[in-house]
Amino acid sequence: MSRKWKIVVVILAAAVAVGLTSFRDLRQRVRLLSRGQQAEEVARREVLTPPVTTPTDVTSAAKIFFSDGSGKLAAVDMQLPLSADAAQRAKQVLQALIASPPSEPQRTLPADTEVLAFYVLADGSAVADFSDGLASETPSGILSEQMAIDSITQTLESNVRSLRRLKILIHGQEVETLAGHVDLTGFFDLNPPAADAPPEGSSAGSPFDAPKADASGTVPASSKP
Repeated sequence: MSRKWKIVVVILAAAVAVGLTSFRDLRQRVRLLSRGQQAEEVARREVLTPPVTTPTDVTSAAKIFFSDGSGKLAAVDMQLPLSADAAQRAKQVLQALIASPPSEPQRTLPADTEVLAFYVLADGSAVADFSDGLASETPSGILSEQMAIDSITQTLESNVRSLRRLKILIHGQEVETLAGHVDLTGFFDLNPPAADAPPEGSSAGSPFDAPKADASGTVPASSKP
């Protein structure tokens, strides 16, 4: 090999070495930046959405429903400080659903979602008022919207047994759909009384089965007010 080509090879090898070093440095900087953004998000959430605490809180086992990665929900066991008051307890488990998915792919509700208020009526009807983020940042589509609603209702049903049905508001207002498909104008059933259970041997749909869309593409809520 001529001296000229040897020089070219040496220069190319040096360039590759520099490039690999720069790439490793870039990856490290990206990881550090990602960690910094995650820490900033946690700090921001703690300021904007402080944990709900009450004098009756007792650390208890809770089942919070997240995506299992295959289009279904799976309960994740958590130890949470839970209130004896149904409305406060509901806010606590919903905050855990928003803020504590085991991994980002398991998230069912947008990270910027906030529970603005939660009310429980004497008949067990509940009203959950969410921030605009629930509607504006949930991906539009029957499956993603139904997953979001199911994670809310199943989490409430498993941890606040006194609730009978749920009405979802967005920033204090009734909206027709979550993000274009799932109907929010009615109520979603929670913990129906035993008398309302279907007769033994009759078929009952899975709590995670998405309802069928009508001709307009809108999925109805489980019941109307």
